[in-house]
Formats: sequence, structure tokens, C-alpha cells
Amino acid sequence: MKKATQYIHAGAHPDPSTGAIMTPIYQTSTYVQEAPGVNKGFEYARSQNPTRQALEEALAVIEEGKFGLAFGSGVAATDAVMKLLKPGDEVIAASDMYGGTYRLFSKIYSKFGIVFHYVDMGAVDNIETKINANTKLIWAETPTNPLMNIADIRGIAAVAQQHKILLCVDNTFASPALQNPLSLGADIVMHSATKYLGGHSDVIQGALVMNDQALRDELYFIQKSCGAVPGPMDCFLVLRGIKTLGIRMERHCQNGAAIAHFLKAHPAVKKVYWPGFEDHPGHAIAKSQMKDFGGMISFELKLDTMEAARALLSGTRLFSLAESLGGVESLINHPASMTHASIPREERIKNGLGDTLIRLSVGIEDAEDLIADLDHAIQLAITS
Repeated sequence: MKKATQYIHAGAHPDPSTGAIMTPIYQTSTYVQEAPGVNKGFEYARSQNPTRQALEEALAVIEEGKFGLAFGSGVAATDAVMKLLKPGDEVIAASDMYGGTYRLFSKIYSKFGIVFHYVDMGAVDNIETKINANTKLIWAETPTNPLMNIADIRGIAAVAQQHKILLCVDNTFASPALQNPLSLGADIVMHSATKYLGGHSDVIQGALVMNDQALRDELYFIQKSCGAVPGPMDCFLVLRGIKTLGIRMERHCQNGAAIAHFLKAHPAVKKVYWPGFEDHPGHAIAKSQMKDFGGMISFELKLDTMEAARALLSGTRLFSLAESLGGVESLINHPASMTHASIPREERIKNGLGDTLIRLSVGIEDAEDLIADLDHAIQLAITS
């Protein structure tokens, strides 16, 4: 099936008892058994739920994988991957990544004896120099949050396979509509399904997709044993969101391109971070592994002061000041004080994430209205 068809039909099976075309919300904690150990494939809702099962099937299909697992949040999905490791194991991770992932790695798992090396993944050589006998996982994010850096998934996968190291790619910013890391050689794909998969800012959820049966079984055991599973209503919402993922991403990309070019041409804007520009250092790789460049953009003003940044962040009318991304509505964010506040300032600055960086999640509203909104807010910022 083509992608547009997959989004509608993946994981969707008419309810056998009623013929309902939408997967029912199986709001139950347990299941009646015919006899001890004799059941219909469901025993207890932490282990299995029909609504979650439908979602996990859909996740596998749209990510071009074999197995999907749903979790209570993106961080919970990341946490499950980390539980594959043991004290003394080492992880190579992107130096520019989501602040919640950095917090989990540095504040939780480093205490348990996991060693982390943070590198610029724009060059595969930076990864190879950190590999040793204890390296068990490479954690990549592309495009990165919030600097929109690009990692070469094929190149990193080749290195990981050579050294028998797991490669997990956070595909949240791209979504399965734009990028499929498993097809490029990754072992695991992670999503904050809260974002583009759900698409409507009304659910918290995470997902993992993989091809290897043994890896799936190990991660399923972690999912079942640790219990960070989503409820059936949340699974229903993400299933519903997936049905419109394709057409939503088309509009996110169209609007993102329009706004990126508007910002780049604006005399008050110093720099725009968006991989669709030919002068972006990762443009060629992005073009080779992505179907389009997405609706996430970061930028800085020439008037590089916190006063100007605050005036802009508070001056929009359509872009709402909020954390998160990937919803149908446009959001504006200040990473230094919001999504990446858990990263020490010196680390942020070293990796290029300045105090005045502004991040946009471009929604699916009319592009002209969004551009007018940003232009108005920029004028407020430069005259404040």
C-alpha cells in the first residue's frame, strides 16, 4: 500500500461484534478467561489491550517496521530503551537533543553507571572516535531539537552495524511521513507520539518501532514489567491522529517552507535554522533521507537581547507560547527557559543553543496569517 492509504487503514479492523469501523476503546483492566490459562489473547490490560494492539500494529506499518510498542510518553519509550543496558555500558548521544532526553540520561541513568558521550552527529567520524568495547547504544536525533541539525542515518547505521552497536533514532521532528530510519539501517525508532502522530495537542504518548523479533520481545518484557503503558483512550486518539498524518504533514511542510523563507529574508532576523535551505550544512543529507523538510524552525534576531526575545515571544497572536510541537495549531517556544531548561547553560551555549534562540512549531493555519503574526511580533521586538 502507498503511504496515504497506510495512514487510513494500518491497524484498522472492523469490530467483529458490531462492525464498527473505528477501533473501539476497550476500557477494561482485565479479561474473562474460559479456563485457567485459556483466553482470547488478552489477560491483563497492562500486558495487552486491543486498542493498544491496533495502534502498535499501525505504528509498525507506517514506520516500515515489523513491531510497534506504545508507551505512556516519549520519555517512557526512551526509558525502556535505556533499560536494555547495564552498569558500565556506554552510550554515544547527540550533543544537540531534546532537553528531557538529556535530563533522563544525565540525571537518572548516569547514577546507575551508564556512561554517556555527547557528540556533534553532523559528522560520523565524531561518533567513531568515541566507540570502544563498552559502547552498546548510539542515540541519534534528526532533525535535532531545537537547532535542526541533521545526522546521516545511513552512515551512522553502517558504523553501528560494523561494531555491533544498537542504533536508536528519535524520529519525532520528522514523523514517519517524512523519514523512516529503519529503512535507513536503524535498529529502533523512537517517537514522542504526543507530537505529529497525535497531531492535536490532546494526548501524551510514546512509541518504539523495530524489526528484530528478539529485540521486540526484550522491549515488550520491559514494557509489561515496568508498566509505562498508555491507556486505551490515549491509544484511540493517536490512532485517529495517524489517519490524517499524511495530509497534515503536507500542510506543515508547505507552511514551514513559507515561514522559513520569510524569516530568512527579514532584515531583523540574524539566522534561521531549517534544513530546507541549500546553505544548511546538513541539507544534502536531509534531502537524501527525508521526503520534505518539516514544519519545525528555529531562529535568532539581530537584536540579540533577552528583552527583544521576550517581546517577540509575548507578542504573537496566532503562535501560542507553549511547550510541545506537532499540533495543528502553531506554537512558539523559548528553549533556554522551557524545553531545554534542564540542560546547564554552559552546555547549551557550547552546543550552540543560545539564550535568545526561538523555536517555532508551524501549524496548518493559513500561511499568510502566520507570517503576518510573526511580522507583527518582530516589529514589537525591535521597537521594544
